[in-house]
Amino acid sequence: MQLDFEEIKKLIPQRFPFIMIDRVLEVEPGKKAVSVKNISGNDIFFLGHFPEKAIFPGAAIIEAMAQTAIILFATDKGKAGEDKKPLYYFGSVKARFLYPVLPGDQLKITVVNVKSLPNVAYVSAEAFVEERKIAEAELAFSVKDEAL
Repeated sequence: MQLDFEEIKKLIPQRFPFIMIDRVLEVEPGKKAVSVKNISGNDIFFLGHFPEKAIFPGAAIIEAMAQTAIILFATDKGKAGEDKKPLYYFGSVKARFLYPVLPGDQLKITVVNVKSLPNVAYVSAEAFVEERKIAEAELAFSVKDEAL
């Protein structure tokens, strides 16, 4: 399953300027999701990070991973009902950043479900630019059954 930007907006609660994924390339609901973020020199982050040498913030990479995880779980019909969408809140993050991400790069994010229970979910995530791994993380989420 692939999702375009408009379909992504239907599944995640974030809005401009905080949507960190542009397209979902692949989803195995509840198992794995792969997304991309195209890094543009026009991204609002670069006004302050950093004016002399634009580097995409690590926190934004983690957010892209988290939003990809939301897609992973939101597409799992066994978890999400049609009328109620669970909200996923960060519980913890353990991350390593290996290389900087620059304007012109395309960030490819892969998220794999490690374990999901009714009130908590754990995923592992990796981010690549071309074939180079630039970041990896383990994310934990608290899951709340609330309508958006």
